[in-house]
Amino acid sequence: MAKFHGYLHNYPSVDDQKTEDELHYRDDSVFLGYVQMSGDATSTERIYENESYCIVFTGAIYNKEELRSELEENGYSFSTTSTTEVLLALYKEHEEKMLTKLRGMFSLLIWDKEEKKLFGARDPFGIKPFFYTEDEAGLSVAGEVKYLVDGGPRELNEEGLHHYLTYQYVPEPQVMEQGIKRLEPGHYFTKKPNEPMHIATYWKPNFEPNEQSTGAPLKEIRDVVRDSVHAHLQTERKIGAFLSGGVDSSAVVALAKEIHPEIQTFTVGFEREGYSEIDIAKETAAQLGVDNHHYIVEIDEFISELPKIIKEMETPVADPAAIPLYFISREAKKHVDVILSGEGADELFGGYNIYREPSSLRMFQYVPKSMHATLNQLANKLPEGTKGKSFIDRGTTPLEDRFIGNAKLFNELEKSMLLTNYRAEYDHRNITAPLYEEVTHYPDVQKMQYIDLHTWVRGDILVKANRMTAAHGLEIRSPYMDLEVFNVASKLTPEQCVTKETTKYAMREALRGIVPDSVLYNRKLGFPVPLRYWLKNELYDWAKQLIEESEVDHLFNKDYALDLLEAHRDGKIDYSRKIWAILVFVIWHEQAMGYEEKEEESLSEMLS
Repeated sequence: MAKFHGYLHNYPSVDDQKTEDELHYRDDSVFLGYVQMSGDATSTERIYENESYCIVFTGAIYNKEELRSELEENGYSFSTTSTTEVLLALYKEHEEKMLTKLRGMFSLLIWDKEEKKLFGARDPFGIKPFFYTEDEAGLSVAGEVKYLVDGGPRELNEEGLHHYLTYQYVPEPQVMEQGIKRLEPGHYFTKKPNEPMHIATYWKPNFEPNEQSTGAPLKEIRDVVRDSVHAHLQTERKIGAFLSGGVDSSAVVALAKEIHPEIQTFTVGFEREGYSEIDIAKETAAQLGVDNHHYIVEIDEFISELPKIIKEMETPVADPAAIPLYFISREAKKHVDVILSGEGADELFGGYNIYREPSSLRMFQYVPKSMHATLNQLANKLPEGTKGKSFIDRGTTPLEDRFIGNAKLFNELEKSMLLTNYRAEYDHRNITAPLYEEVTHYPDVQKMQYIDLHTWVRGDILVKANRMTAAHGLEIRSPYMDLEVFNVASKLTPEQCVTKETTKYAMREALRGIVPDSVLYNRKLGFPVPLRYWLKNELYDWAKQLIEESEVDHLFNKDYALDLLEAHRDGKIDYSRKIWAILVFVIWHEQAMGYEEKEEESLSEMLS
């Protein structure tokens, strides 16, 4: 995949050096560049200029032809078939209001040569990355962090580290480096030399459950998902799809096959029992009549590629699922250039078991509020792992305090024991509290979906999908992350999302007859990783050595980290996710702060 970057300087006569294979535009105020990566046949469509504007764009616009026709009716003519020329004409016609007309994924920059104004925007869900820094010299923007640090010294963002240990990623708009931010999804900015950057919102997800509905809108769901999958198939390049054992990816494959009967599918797994969906995926592929390629990740390859994987991620994400995603992307690239995936279905249609929690905890509504605090204190005094402890704790804790998104690692007390410079003002609820304030009128299920869309999806799900596929020059497309799909899903009631028996109830029923019955109500694994077992056995020595020899004494209490590892090895409690977050940060820190050579030697020793 190619990567965009740009600089708007406060000082004239900038002498920016373009890199090899870079398409670029430069004048006295601005530099816009687009780095063409190996195998990207579409780079010539990514930068375009006319007498008034220059645009740099990355992504895909699925309603390009409709927009082009609309513009032609308004008197515009086009000299190319590129997306960028259409986008420039759309901007000339509507300025920032153009963004409400786009269906797709994108990061874009438009330089107005006459007004000397830079305009930039990111797609509604944050599928495409967009980083920036602003200082006295001007504004720098890029699709990758590396274009902003430029080999210079990096300063750790301590607040980002605090939040990372809770969420397993750094919530937007921050990253782990101080001074770098992300333009949030559904936002745009304008900037002129020697004037401050102005950021505004053009779209936010709003859930409006239709309580008057007498039944699940099955036909609407079926039609909009089909339409989105078909729209996402628009490409002249070879296209495939990831396939797990669940309904999300199976539906994408089944609907894509209607247009591309020869579509290739790809699955990944591990040898350990319970950590592979290869057999289910192969059976599903056979029922759908498509070819399936699978790849088994070995533990030695897992460890040898880990530093590269973390480096490709740029800002640390401690989601183990990134590793199998990296390997299956590498396998898929041997066969296709574009891959379809199922990100977003769980958040839009209610696919996580935790979304059933408001129903399972309903009994606590009948317990007097005055008793909640006492029960909560009793639960906290019970030893970790005691049966019922978690249930009572969750039932007596308000949703706003217990749910911060789909991942939750260290609590504030645990962070105070791990971090040498713990700061209580960086409480994790600083991220979610403003979001909860926006949706006080929502049912609890939709509150949880709203939180996930603003945290988990954009900080974890889409980051690892984008980075792990881009590492191999593969373009990923996510049909569920589509405004038309969201518009239908946002009207579902809690009961249409989750029931006592299942999740994604309305969606599953809508897809009955499209996907095989054998996977319609399958409990998917989602490319799981056997870290829990490996950290007790094969990876124990490696993990211990990595922590002991790491240059993070000024950040972490290593004794506490090692105690977690020992307790996990002894089987007292599963600390694998917390340990993994520490390990991922340690490797990232040693790469970012200049200790990479030492860290790579350590890994090599462990493998020999």
